[in-house]
Amino acid sequence: MIDRRLGTALRLASEHFPVLTLLGPRQSGKTTLVRALFPEHTYINLENPQTRALFRQDARNLLRDGTERLILDEVQREPEVLSWVQVFADRTDEPGRFVLTGSNQPALGEAISQSLAGRTSMHYLLPLSLEELSAAGLLGERDEMLFRGFLPRLYDAALDPAELYSAYFATYVERDVRRLINVKDLSKFEVFVRLLAGRVGQLMNLSALAGDVGVSSTTLSGWVSALEASFVVFRLQPYHSNIGKRLVKTPKLYFTEPGLLAWLLQIESPSQISRDPLLGGIFENMVVLEALKAAYNRAKPPQLSFYRDRSGMEIDLIREYQRRPFAVEIKAGTTFTFDMMRSLKRFGEFQGELCGAGLIYGGDEEHLSDGIKIVPYSRTARMLFPDE
Repeated sequence: MIDRRLGTALRLASEHFPVLTLLGPRQSGKTTLVRALFPEHTYINLENPQTRALFRQDARNLLRDGTERLILDEVQREPEVLSWVQVFADRTDEPGRFVLTGSNQPALGEAISQSLAGRTSMHYLLPLSLEELSAAGLLGERDEMLFRGFLPRLYDAALDPAELYSAYFATYVERDVRRLINVKDLSKFEVFVRLLAGRVGQLMNLSALAGDVGVSSTTLSGWVSALEASFVVFRLQPYHSNIGKRLVKTPKLYFTEPGLLAWLLQIESPSQISRDPLLGGIFENMVVLEALKAAYNRAKPPQLSFYRDRSGMEIDLIREYQRRPFAVEIKAGTTFTFDMMRSLKRFGEFQGELCGAGLIYGGDEEHLSDGIKIVPYSRTARMLFPDE
């Protein structure tokens, strides 16, 4: 098993909260992680239909009347279980008694806010990070990582990425989304997801997509919300500050699993990556998600955004640190050039209150130029969270 950085935060939280809640996409390694961290807990999988039937018949007996330490997997399948967890947690208030996992945010989030507010520590686990793969000695070259992706099963077994992501899309993406919303035409839904992939890293324009898909922009908005709720996509919001500029208010969209993005774009080998016209967006997707993983793995609020004004001035990624922006440009090129820093320098000239600036690129060497840190993509987490 590859060591997951979030384990440290989960162990610490288990010493203070009676309930731990771990959310994340399917196949991100949630079950493997919590079972490794808490081997003494009894494991109950609520994805199993027989287990759910037993819960409905006799919840107290299935949950051992709250007398045992339990891992309750995929709790979004039975949100009512949280009421019982509340009762049992309040009875003893013993730290670390219950560990919950889920792969769907709305149903679970609403139930947690109603039943477990103040009783649970919330955490998020995304697929493997560059940081984790590097520590395990499994980091590949840029194009290999963009093609292969980060699902743990790809590194635990010799699986073909195309076969895995095809099954992943059919089994999880379509199934989970259909649970959240009524998708009447799955073919249109798949067309929509592929169109989103073709616009990765761009401002999200649902009105323009509505005509291509053949459904209303309101319907597409619901589909995006369902995809985000199932951890398939991630919306990066624009940065706002009082600098007197007319700022763009539309978010950008990225895919939580870069390997799924490559599959949706019908990329069939690592060698195809460097020739793809969307290389910049594909690479940017990986780096933005690495930043998000770095925050989640440290149990920190992401505080990530991007900057763009009406004049076209743009900064790919901003991490707010103590209410000050750390500006990051992302370039897929494997060779550093000074031209890559042009936007960062312009942004620093009128922003003034930067706490730092960096360039993340597709190469493997570190540089420092005019106070700007230039680092390889594999060191994204270290640059954005140097002391955390």
